[in-house]
Amino acid sequence: MWPDLIRKAKEGGLDAVETYVFWNAHEPVRRQYDFSGNLDLVRFLKTIRDEGLYAILRIGPYACAEWNYGGFPMWLHNMPGVSFRTKNDVFMNEMKNFTSLIVDMVKRERLFASQGGHIILAQIENEYGNVMKPYGEDGKSYINWCAQMADSLDIGVPWIMCQQAGAPKPMLETCNGWYCDQYKPKDPNTPKMWTENWTGWFKSWGGADPLRTAEDLAYSVARFFQKGGTLQNYYMYHGGTNFGRTSGGPYMTTTYDYNAPLDEYGNLNQPKWGHLKQLHHVLHSIEYTLTHGDVNTQKIDNSVTATVYETNDNKSSCFLSNTNTTTDANVNFGGINYFIPAWSISILPDCRGEAYNTAKVYAQTSMMIKRSNKAEDEPESLKWAWRPELIESASVHGKGDVFVNKIVDQKDMANDASDYLWYMTSVVLAKDDPMLNGTVTLRVADTGHVLHVFVNGKYIDSQWAKYGNNVAYVFEKNIKLSPGKNLISLLSVTVGFKNYEAKFDLVGAGIASPVELVLNMRNQTFVKDLSSNKWTYKIGLDGISNKFFNTDCASKPSSKWVSDQVPINRNFTWYKTTFKAPLGNKPVVVDLLGLGKGMAWVNGHSLGRYWPSYIADKKLCKTKPCDYRGRYSDKKCLSKCGEPTQRWYHVPRSFLNDGENTLILFEEFGGNPSWVQFQTVEVGSVCVNAYEGKVVELSCHNRPISKIEFASFGHPQGVCGSFKKSECESDVDAISILEKECVGKESCSFKISEDKFGKAYCEAKRLAVEAVCEDFTF
Repeated sequence: MWPDLIRKAKEGGLDAVETYVFWNAHEPVRRQYDFSGNLDLVRFLKTIRDEGLYAILRIGPYACAEWNYGGFPMWLHNMPGVSFRTKNDVFMNEMKNFTSLIVDMVKRERLFASQGGHIILAQIENEYGNVMKPYGEDGKSYINWCAQMADSLDIGVPWIMCQQAGAPKPMLETCNGWYCDQYKPKDPNTPKMWTENWTGWFKSWGGADPLRTAEDLAYSVARFFQKGGTLQNYYMYHGGTNFGRTSGGPYMTTTYDYNAPLDEYGNLNQPKWGHLKQLHHVLHSIEYTLTHGDVNTQKIDNSVTATVYETNDNKSSCFLSNTNTTTDANVNFGGINYFIPAWSISILPDCRGEAYNTAKVYAQTSMMIKRSNKAEDEPESLKWAWRPELIESASVHGKGDVFVNKIVDQKDMANDASDYLWYMTSVVLAKDDPMLNGTVTLRVADTGHVLHVFVNGKYIDSQWAKYGNNVAYVFEKNIKLSPGKNLISLLSVTVGFKNYEAKFDLVGAGIASPVELVLNMRNQTFVKDLSSNKWTYKIGLDGISNKFFNTDCASKPSSKWVSDQVPINRNFTWYKTTFKAPLGNKPVVVDLLGLGKGMAWVNGHSLGRYWPSYIADKKLCKTKPCDYRGRYSDKKCLSKCGEPTQRWYHVPRSFLNDGENTLILFEEFGGNPSWVQFQTVEVGSVCVNAYEGKVVELSCHNRPISKIEFASFGHPQGVCGSFKKSECESDVDAISILEKECVGKESCSFKISEDKFGKAYCEAKRLAVEAVCEDFTF
């Protein structure tokens, strides 16, 4: 996907691509490095170069990024004497080793700008200033050491530190956030740079879909350059997918769409991509005046400000900003009248004509749909086989690999080798033990992920942290014990490790002390603490350890897959099916509605964790419509509450074979695989809703426009997919005009004017159009 994504970034008007370098991906085992396949950093950087773009290399090596453990390898956590992100020789030696490795690799390829390459900036550490205070003086010593270490690597281009006010020299500080127009570097000689403009937000299991409107995002960019900004980067421009076990948090979803200009699958997220493209074009056109002009600011009225950049040769460019969140403004500037909607900025390249306004969106809106797999009739065509996960060795027999007389944190024991860790212990009760005569409750302290409980081989129950409550909880269920030996088996499941906050590396995972048996009898409570018992540990599950997901393993006759009487709603079950790749070249997803929680593989490639049974909290979404006006936050403009947090999972075309393909599911909770189906993601319909005077385009992206569903010129109401006519409308039949101009073509462009669409007797006339894209596959 890299070349296509980077081409779309360039077409969208970007100058550079910024990328992290994930330490735990490239050094999964100490001193064992992996830069193969999708981890080929040099190949990725060269792909950027080959498109004629610059690169910004964020080595970190702390990344955050909602990535598992913030990008730190778990072996680092388990090194004796280590303390993360502070004055600590063990940590600093490892950090220097990895940073030097990356720098030397890039230098050998001569990719830094100082060597004639295209990497113009590099980053050390990340957002440390946000969390620095708890580290005290050792934190100050550490960040100074970071600067000295980075500078000693002599890369010949500037180093930056995000969110590090007053960064030690020669590091350059930068800003991250939804808005950075008010940000001022402490050193007046440091350029005003914005390394993360958050284009939307991430999603957690149980969370709703985020939306940051194109209008607000464009406003933040224009405002930043109005206020003297020099470099602005989108986080994310493309978010993509957390394949495998890479999502962090904990509780981050597999999708990392982020509501970015390029969606999870690489499609143009319209109108955001197109609206920003137009903004970038205008900003490029005034680059000279922004970099050479003197700045003058004047107040036009209470909410509208004019900022004028004027050069010595009398070239000037202007910004007119309306910061009011509710009231539109009609203003006169330089003898010309302008309409500036609330919470918007107009850009006047010559200080006369308005070339762009952040709230006036002329880019099309694309309504994406999922189409069924036309290579075969799904889901009816999918024939399933199954096999059980062999949990008896742990749940019934208590067999494991390690024995310790205490409860051990899952990070320390499992070393992030698996999401799954068995904790097992025995309790021996004499025939006269009171625990046999009263109500016994098993009480387990857990640290926020998932817990499955078995007693004497019998499944008791499961529990997991709820959305927004990624803290410790307590499992409490009544159990039945027997005379003699009783086996308590606890399967702890992690869903990504914490990736942010001060000392996040110390946050526990898995089962914590105490684990107790509580007896309530005759109004008295007796507690037996099992925390110091002999505990047996087993890392992983049988099916994962034996690679049931591997295509070779799954296809062997002796692999014990059963095709008869495929069970549903059975926990700890493996499912297998084969399918044909959907026709064409559109992005592919698999719909896992009906399943509980687990992991999925296609042809041995991990699609990541799935959890469609986790429903987005209904209370998160507001009843009032989304309004672009006013400051954005991750609580604003949420949608799809009451629906599965994530139902569809990305299957890259590179994972698929031309012939038969294999899907393997490990179902942890219990679900119904018969609903599973493969689909393609494509444009279903496209819309414009724009003021007169502009040329607009409708495009179905390599498919013909088949129908004009709606068209009205005047003052139409609603949004794409639900437009309505109003009392003010031209008498001319706009649908007929556009049918002649657009139907049968892959795209069409036209100017919105009364000459074309007739007179409409209302102010601020607009044209709203919805066109349907033809349903066929090349």
